[in-house]
This record gives sequence, C-alpha cells and structure tokens, in this order.
Amino acid sequence: MGSLTTADLLVFFIYFAFVSTYGYWIYNKKRKDTVDTKDFFLAEGSLTWWAIGASLIASNISAEQFIGMSGEGFFAGIAVSAYEWIAAVALIIIAVWFMPVYLKNKIFTMPQFLKTRYNESVALIMAIFWLFLYVFVNLTSILYLGAVAIDGLLGGGYLHIIMIILMLFALIITLGGMKVIGYTDVIQVAVLIVGGVATTYLALTIVSDKFGSGGSAIAGFNDLIKQAPDHFHMIIPKPDVTSATIDQPANLAIQKYIVLPGIAMYFAGQWIVNLNYWGCNQYITQRALGADLDTARKGILFAGLIKIIMPFIVMLPGIAAYVLYKNGHLPQLASGSKDGAYSAILGFLPSGLKGLSIAALTAAIVASLAGKANSISTIFTLDIYKKYMSRDASEKKLVWTGRLTIIAAMIIALIFTWKDTLGIGGEGGFTFIQKYTGFISPGVFAMFILGMFWKRTTGAAALTGVILGFVLAVFFNNYAVSIFGRETLLYTAYEYQKTEAGVIKTITEIPFLINMGWSFFFTVLAMVLISLAGPKINPKAFVSDPSLLKLKPQIIAMIVATLMILAALYVRFW
Repeated sequence: MGSLTTADLLVFFIYFAFVSTYGYWIYNKKRKDTVDTKDFFLAEGSLTWWAIGASLIASNISAEQFIGMSGEGFFAGIAVSAYEWIAAVALIIIAVWFMPVYLKNKIFTMPQFLKTRYNESVALIMAIFWLFLYVFVNLTSILYLGAVAIDGLLGGGYLHIIMIILMLFALIITLGGMKVIGYTDVIQVAVLIVGGVATTYLALTIVSDKFGSGGSAIAGFNDLIKQAPDHFHMIIPKPDVTSATIDQPANLAIQKYIVLPGIAMYFAGQWIVNLNYWGCNQYITQRALGADLDTARKGILFAGLIKIIMPFIVMLPGIAAYVLYKNGHLPQLASGSKDGAYSAILGFLPSGLKGLSIAALTAAIVASLAGKANSISTIFTLDIYKKYMSRDASEKKLVWTGRLTIIAAMIIALIFTWKDTLGIGGEGGFTFIQKYTGFISPGVFAMFILGMFWKRTTGAAALTGVILGFVLAVFFNNYAVSIFGRETLLYTAYEYQKTEAGVIKTITEIPFLINMGWSFFFTVLAMVLISLAGPKINPKAFVSDPSLLKLKPQIIAMIVATLMILAALYVRFW
C-alpha cells in the first residue's frame, strides 16, 4: 500500500485495535442500566480533569492543524504559533470567568444559553445556523482534509475508501456517547503527541544531518534558526510598501502580513478567534459542561498547557521542510506548495515511525469527527427535536434520536465530500474553514460576552449583533476597499500578486484579523446603544456569584505556570 511497509501497517492496526477495544471497555464499564441525555451527551460527573483536557485538545487538533499549520510554518514561520499560544491565555480566561456563568446557570448547550439569557428566537436561529455550520463546513472539511492527507501518504488512489474508514471509526466511538469520546480522546491525544513529537524529532535530526552539525535534534533546531532567521519571529513586520508585483521581494512580505498582521492582530483578531472558539462553541465547551467547576477549570487549564507545546508538533516540521526545500534537499516538494510540507517530511521517516505518524494523524481526525458529531447530535436533540418536534419524548427516545442524528450527520458529510461538492480542495481546507466560520465570530462573540457580563444587554441587541457582525465582516472583506479605497483611518489594504493554476492574479485585501477586530468593535457599539435604549432592569440577566471566582491553589499554580512559559517563549522569539 503506497510507500508503507509491513511495520508501518502493523503499528497503525495496533493503534486502531487498541482504541476500539478501549472504547468498548469504557462503554461497558461506565454503562448505566438507563442511559439518559445528560449521561449520553455530557457524561455528567464521569470525566476527570485530565480526560476533559485531553478531549478538548483531541477535538481541536485535526488535519487542518497538521497540514495547515505546518504549511503556515513553511510559509510564515513561528508567528503562526500565536493561534496556539493565545489560545492558552484564552483558556485561562474561560476557566476563570466563563465556566462559572455556564455551570451556575446549568447551561448544557450554547442555544440554551441564548434562550436563557435572551429569548427563544435568538436561540432557535443560532441552533439552526450552528447545525448547518457544523455539518456542511466543519464535519465535511475534517473528513475531506483528513482523507486527502492520509491518501497522499499512502501514495494516492484510496481517497474514498479512507473517507469511509474514518467515518466508521468515528461512529464506533461517537455512538457510545460523551463518556467513550472523552476517555478514548486521552488515548488519541497520547498517540497524537507521541507521533507528532517523533515526527518533529526526526525532522530536526534530518536537518542536522544534512547540514553536518552532528545529527542531533537540538543541533537541527539551531540549524533552522541559522538557515531561516526570518521564520523565528512572533511579530511579522509591517511591509514598507502597500503594493508589489510577483517579481518583487515585498510581494512575499505582504502575503505573510495579510495572514498574520504583526502586532495589530493581538489587539482584537486573535482574541476574538480564540475566545469565541474555546468559550462560545458547543463543540468545545461541551466537554466541561457536565463537570463540577473545579474539575472543569483544571481540565481547561490542562488543555491550555498542552496548547503551548502544539506548535512544536504541528508547526516546526513545516519550518524544517522550508529549510530543506530552500537548500535543495526536498525535491518531492518541487512546487514549493506549503500544504505539502508535512507530507514531504513524513517521507523521510523510517519504517514503523511512518505508521506511527499516520496513526497520530488519524487520531486527530477521528477525535475531531467524533466530537463534532456529538455536538451536532446534542444541539439537534435538545434544542430542536425536544422543544419543537417531540416535547414529551422519553429519555430513551432522546438518546436514540441523538444516535440517529450522529449517523445522519456523518452520511451527509460523506455525500458532500465524496466529490468535494463544497469546493474545499479548491481554495484550501484551512482557508475554507476560516472563511466560513470567521465571518460570524465577531457577532457571536459580542452576543455572548455582553450577555454574560453586562446585565442590560437585551434580546433585540443580541439579534441585531449577530446579523450586524456578519454583515460587517462581509463588508470589510469584500466591499470596503472598492467603496472607501485602499487606505483609511481604520485599515490599510495591500495589493499583491500570486500564481493560481499557472495564471498570475492581482489581489487587493485587508488582513482578515484586522477586519474581524473592526467588525467586533462596531457590533459591540451597536448592541450597547440598542440596550441603553431598552429597559434599565433586565429580568433575563444572569445573577453573578463572586464566590465562584475564588481560585484554589492548584488552579492558581496552573495559571502561573502557563503564563510564565508563554512569557519566556515570547521574549525568546519576539
């Protein structure tokens, strides 16, 4: 099968058998005589803090991280680590301030939060929207990108078979409920980290060997810094010019700044991306909603500590590929395609380790598929089916409805990815996901953050906010330049050229993360003005409990450790 040896296949099948067997054992060990919705969807009281943390990471890391972030490491360098390291800080904020609000008000789903805080209309609109987003964007992209990545490693020709295998593997785990997902995610994360570290270690030793510096991983890391010093700065400098053609050095600098706009992205964009993703996302917060506050906080902070090391697993191989390619040691990456960087590095791995790396990639994909499918099932069953289709449904019927929803969602995703109906491959999977989720992040995050921490926020303001946030995101990304020009007080648009399908195209755009910041600012402003025009006392406002903000010594120690490590990393690579 492609370039895989018997040892590679053996390692992979051991992984597959172990995860499946362990999941079945967990299912039987923790099975109740009567399975209710809280047990199936939330694993209420069953997940330990380390299981919650591992499950958060397993749900977050998938093919778009391994392939996409490695590709951005190849293209822009360590600056892309901001997505991971700001996430670690965002998780601290969520553990300390967001979780008390959710758990005190017994929130199990994000639409339930919106119904409790605002009204039924806001909750229903967002429930339907999230279902479409999760099924047609997230689930399809995870399945497609994962299958394409593994197919490439196998030599090609197995795409549809791999899609079916990934779907069935995810179904085995997901149909057992959140308990099975949570505890098998611990194994998935272990495989993901071990396989990822092995790949990074081998990549660094290969670099060291090629440059004759001793063949060690540390020497290889130092070689990367020497060979590509511009790839080891967290802040990408603002280009000296706002326009460049494809034959000018500034053209590449502009493209990097468009993706990661220097210090500017830290003022709003990165925070909106991470706080919305980790704090207002059913797919993620569901892991912690069934636990007590102390367990939930420890699990979330544990995930934050793991996020710190993720760039070294998923990004560093991309920089290694860049250095090898630049010096003519990676001929299989002849086109210099950044999305092929991770697969090209895997081609160097010895027999057995390649199988481990594929197992790590599969673990990331399957865990993400399982987590996303469970969230789809939870929202449909509890926020739509139970409320609008069968109000008197028994717990048993609701659980089976959830299982059937999982199967239906997986089949729909498979149909839409079979021939890449949505065009995921046409514009790149990482871009596809960012494009269709980033447009709503400003409005959704504004609705949640004001709803949690400002008592006067009204339902009318929330509904206006989610619509206005989307409209503003579309405006800044597609129409602002043509209406107001390339330079205003709010933004600077950059013009550059790139080759697509052999044709040179001129593109003018504003950095996406800056667009997101302005969309959020004006959305919050509109929501505040609408709310101030409403009643001064809002009966829907959450009652705060200052006692829940008290932190235990273990929690404080985890927060301090996270911040100290991040501070050291930023000082080193600023």
